[in-house]
Amino acid sequence: MFTKAERLISLRNLRPKKKEGFLKVISIFSFLGIMLGVAILIIVMSVMNGFKTDLTNKILGLNPHLIVESNGFKIDGRFILDLKKKFKGINISRTYSGEGIVVSNDNAKGIIIKGIDEKSKTSLNFFKKNISNINLEKLEKNNAFIGSELSFNLNLKVGDKINLMSSAFVATPFGGLPKQETFIIKGIFSTGFYEFDKNFVFLNLSDALYIFNKDENDQNLEIYINNPMEADNYKKKIQKLNQNFFVYSWSDLNKSFFSALKVERNVMFIILTLIVVVAAFNIISGLTILIKNKTKEIAILKTLGLSNNSIKKSFFLTGFTIGFLATLSGIIFGVIFSINIEKVRIFLSSFLNIEIFPSDVYFLEQLPSEINTYSIIIIFIFSLIITGLASYLPAMTITKMKTFRALKYD
Repeated sequence: MFTKAERLISLRNLRPKKKEGFLKVISIFSFLGIMLGVAILIIVMSVMNGFKTDLTNKILGLNPHLIVESNGFKIDGRFILDLKKKFKGINISRTYSGEGIVVSNDNAKGIIIKGIDEKSKTSLNFFKKNISNINLEKLEKNNAFIGSELSFNLNLKVGDKINLMSSAFVATPFGGLPKQETFIIKGIFSTGFYEFDKNFVFLNLSDALYIFNKDENDQNLEIYINNPMEADNYKKKIQKLNQNFFVYSWSDLNKSFFSALKVERNVMFIILTLIVVVAAFNIISGLTILIKNKTKEIAILKTLGLSNNSIKKSFFLTGFTIGFLATLSGIIFGVIFSINIEKVRIFLSSFLNIEIFPSDVYFLEQLPSEINTYSIIIIFIFSLIITGLASYLPAMTITKMKTFRALKYD
């Protein structure tokens, strides 16, 4: 691709003379600019990938993978048997949930009331895995579990009584009134997810059905599968088993959140690539000055028989080498930094005496980082394309250079 002569000329251009110190400075800044741009891109993309993965795991831990709503039709045992027969290894639990209001100590707050089957193995495993500080055996009639944030906001503790009002109405001589019941707090859970701990109240399934004026025919199903990422495929297959039921997955419940995260990630990628583009302009200016300074040498090379194409390739190789080495260094630096980003966070927090990435805001105990090979390849290729264009544009000016003018006064 490149001849020995072209590589030799390129190598000489990469080692400017003492009188060409300005070119050396431009080359160094070009190298550092591209290296830092690539490194920052990898670090930011890794953090955002890690943030998405950790939040996805948290969401999957607190929500069922699939929900089958009765939609006014009874979900009978035959349908459940069909599900277990068709999809091996799935776990199914009966449930019912709806919006309500909790009233206590002259305070009121809108919540989600969720009834769970305390006899279900799936529900038991869910609480053991994600909410370890409560015991499902205590979830008897007129007992409730509330989140730590809700208990803090309403100043509640275990043993206190709360009134729960549902959206169902009871006919009275004075007209329809919201149905309400009194419950005793038997446990306070903490998941680490602020919104969940603030808005959920767990009841016995029979209590939940009663407060919403529902019966067993209105129960829904929560389904847990081995690979949650395949939930949408399961959703389509389950829907075909019975068109009367409404089926939705965990991704449907959080579609707006993940869409916003994806847009933010793409915007960050576009903004941060501008660092590489700006650094590439240094290559253009550096090569332009280099070609201008080397006009006489280029003319001599042409006189000796070297073609315009060969000279052009040698100067292109000069700029591309800077870009290639800078990109490679940026990838190495970015990957190493991403792997040790939590150590860096701890060091900066202690050194600057400020809390970087507070867990109560981001719902995560440590700064997440997930290195994605595909993202690194995209960044690598994109950086090479930019540096390649930045090297090619100045090299094209060599074809317009007139040999006799360069040698006229020598």
